[in-house]
Amino acid sequence: MSSPSAVIFDNDGLLLNTEVVWSRAEEVMFARRGLEFTLAHKHEVVGTSAQTAGAIFERQLGEPGRAAEIVEELDELVFVELEKGIEPMPGALDLVADLRDRATPIAIASNSPARFIARALELVGLHDAFAVQMSGHEVPAPKPAPDVYLAACEGLGVAPGAEVIVLEDSPTGVAAGVAAGCTVLGVPSLAGVELDGAHHLYDSLSNSDLRERLGLTSR
Repeated sequence: MSSPSAVIFDNDGLLLNTEVVWSRAEEVMFARRGLEFTLAHKHEVVGTSAQTAGAIFERQLGEPGRAAEIVEELDELVFVELEKGIEPMPGALDLVADLRDRATPIAIASNSPARFIARALELVGLHDAFAVQMSGHEVPAPKPAPDVYLAACEGLGVAPGAEVIVLEDSPTGVAAGVAAGCTVLGVPSLAGVELDGAHHLYDSLSNSDLRERLGLTSR
């Protein structure tokens, strides 16, 4: 199987186990109001943009018209939780290292704020691993629009198309990668989340079939 022209990683829940960071922050935000943050609440917001998540939280918290304030509050809580430490997802470090060794262009494309992406990568020693780090806050429209993936391709100097592999763990991200015209490999990280739009599904980044699809041998 031929090697991809580039590989673009989502961050939260795909490359790094930062979804737990967001979840802890969301739990604190709900607890401040005497509410419980449930898996059903999480399913609604996973992978969404700040604007979309803000509107969802307005409804979930019963605070209409306060989306901007809610998102700002959550961002502050997230950075507190982030500094407690994070872990890469299984197989992530090996996959990044092997792609770099083969000189495959790699990028990050995430709906998270740029400073969150940068700090998360720094905490796991990947601060200089990616030629491009693209945030949904830096493009006209975040995922599920294709903008962040199109911008990542442009930054890498490759044309978007089937030869570009996108790795995603959320329906929003899968939709964005497909809309960009890329081949999307889904790696679910949250129970109950369906990635029906992905071209192929794998159980982890260490999966031998996924590595083969990227032109790498099994470890």
